[in-house]
Amino acid sequence: MKSEVPSPAGPLGRNQHGQGGISATGLARSFGRVHAVENIDFRAAPGEVTALIGPNGSGKTTLLLMLASLLRPDSGSITVAGMDPVANSSGVRAVLGWMPDTLGVWESLTGREILTTMAALYGMDKKSAAQRAAELLKLVSLGDLADTPARVFSRGQAQRLSLARALINDPSVLLLDEPASGLDPGARVQLRTMVRQLADSGKTVVISSHVLAELDEMADAAVFISKGRTVRSQTLAEAGEQTRGYTIGTLDITALRETLQARGIEASYVQDFDSARGSAKTRLATEAEAAALLAALVAAGVPVTAFAPSSGLLEETYLSLEEGAS
Repeated sequence: MKSEVPSPAGPLGRNQHGQGGISATGLARSFGRVHAVENIDFRAAPGEVTALIGPNGSGKTTLLLMLASLLRPDSGSITVAGMDPVANSSGVRAVLGWMPDTLGVWESLTGREILTTMAALYGMDKKSAAQRAAELLKLVSLGDLADTPARVFSRGQAQRLSLARALINDPSVLLLDEPASGLDPGARVQLRTMVRQLADSGKTVVISSHVLAELDEMADAAVFISKGRTVRSQTLAEAGEQTRGYTIGTLDITALRETLQARGIEASYVQDFDSARGSAKTRLATEAEAAALLAALVAAGVPVTAFAPSSGLLEETYLSLEEGAS
């Protein structure tokens, strides 16, 4: 995927600040006796990336399908860009970009044909459709495969085509379900950059992913769901204020242990086999507390080789919620 930054009027779309936005309250949806979603509240603001986080079976995909107007909730209310997807599904779909976790396309068609066909479904004339398809194929680095049948695309190539398809109508609201699945490391980096650019252009971006470390670098806010219910909503700034686990590596585990104990800090220790090296894991309330501890360890002569959070911000919240539920 290319690293060039398109202009606001380019492939990523116009500046649309103030448009879009998602609000959902009290959503429930069952499939027979299976309660996929029981009580979900969800908000996503224009100009922001909102992460949707939860374990498998928590109701993430069911929620996304309801937001995309592809599934009717049993109860609750939804507005997407100010419209009700149940009462006005065509209006919502006109401003929505939907990227499911699998491509699901006409495999005999080429990447270019798939995009121009989708553009025609949105009412674009042939010239505009061809231009838009060419822009998006270049954006997702599929220009060389534009006239290749989709059936021979790799998983990563199919994901990139799926993203291009979701952008064909220049949506103000974008729903991405596991967009990084199958992408190589370089393409993942470019995806993160593109997602941020989409939000910065004013779009409402919702992204569901199991790779929480990547979400730390993209998201402005997160909604955590479990067993079909919303269990927490927080901004990344709020996530940064929570108590976090830190891992401290050292060449002298004994000196580290003695210094931490002298400061009244509880920690768990791991010593390398038949060596003075090791590490400790502890929890600290703030970054300022972490900085002060590192300074104290250095001043005490402890040979520190590593000092860093044990997990990302959103992963920290996720793990704390899992521990609270157990």
